[in-house]
Parts: sequence; C-alpha cells; structure tokens
Amino acid sequence: MRYRGLSPRRVQYGVLQARRKVLATILAIWGVAATAEEVDLLAFGDSLTAGYGLIETEGFVPQLRDWLAAQGHEVRVVNAGVSGDTTAGGAARIGWSLTPEIDAMILTLGGNDLLRGIDPAVTRANLDTILSEAEAHGVSVLVVGLRAPDNYGPEYKTAFDAIYPDLAEDYGALYEPSFFAGLGEDDPREARQYFQPDGIHPNADGVRRIIEALGPRVIGLITGAE
Repeated sequence: MRYRGLSPRRVQYGVLQARRKVLATILAIWGVAATAEEVDLLAFGDSLTAGYGLIETEGFVPQLRDWLAAQGHEVRVVNAGVSGDTTAGGAARIGWSLTPEIDAMILTLGGNDLLRGIDPAVTRANLDTILSEAEAHGVSVLVVGLRAPDNYGPEYKTAFDAIYPDLAEDYGALYEPSFFAGLGEDDPREARQYFQPDGIHPNADGVRRIIEALGPRVIGLITGAE
C-alpha cells in the first residue's frame, strides 16, 4: 500500500534524525567537545561488495573506508558481501548481520537475481524483508539500485527497475539509482575499461570511480543528512 505524502516509516526516520540533532544541541550547550565517535557501517551485498577478483586493498570496502577517511570521517566499514548471493540469501542472513554496534547500512543486492531471471516480485519481497529488519534495528540505510537489461523484456525491466526507488521511499531510506554510476554507463565502450575481463565486476580503477560517485551519498547516510 502506498501513502500520500510522508509514509509512517519516513516519519519515523525523521523523528530519529530529529532526536540526534536535539542530542547534539544539548551536548553543545553543556560544552562537550564535538569529537565524533566512529561510525559502524555495514556494506551488505554480493560479489560487488565483497571485492571479487581484486586484492584485498583494491576492493569496494577498503577503498570506501580510505575515501571516507580522506574526507575526515572515521568509519569502520564491515564487509558483508557474499559472492553469488541473491536477495533471498540476504534476507536469510540480515538478522544476524545487523549486530548491535551497526549504525548504518549500504544495501547492494539484486545483481544475481537478475542473472538468474528471478521474478521481480520475489526480489522485491526479499529486499522488503531486509529493509524491515534494518528498520527494526534502528539502522539507517542507503539503497543502491540496479537496472535490468533489455533482454528480459519491457515488463520485467519495468517491474525490476521500480523495486529500489519504491522501497527506498517506503522506508524513508536514502537512494542511489545505480551502483555503477561514475563508470560511463551510457557509453559501453567507455565503461569497458573499468571492468575485469568478465565484464561484470569492476577492476580497481572502476571501484575507485564508483566510490567517487557514491561517496557523497554514503556521507549523507553516516551523518544523518537527506
């Protein structure tokens, strides 16, 4: 069911952010030093998150951690990427992945659903389960979308492409339309140089460009900005 105006989940998210701002104001009044505590960020996804085909320092998580540090943000990025995982696998493991110290989560699942041609309704239900669990844990989320290829047909593509923005809106989550933003998606010949030989997983330079594009949204996530 869709709501007109703000959804209850969006209102709840806004209340949480308002409480954080009130706390910050109280601390300022008390004269407490404004030194920020380390943020614990869960990178929850598949091989794109896990860093498939790359040495450890070149993967998504290490490069994101280093990029955030260069921007002045102390963040512990937890690699919860499982190569080959589908949204069903993610839904099965999200409960124990959201340990008590986790403050925020980047959700990047669905690529393997596409490769298997899984019904978009199933993918939507699984992602809804993941986001519902994050909400129950009080964890803020950045939903990173994917776009279906044209070869599945227009109906499949329309249904799949709508999943991520719809759920992000329903849960009041931050949203980034594509994991591969920054790789020149509109020009396949340009983008090819940023992928490994399999044409699916980004190389080290591709990951760097992905993080440069995605990074500002991650900062928005960890600072509670919209």
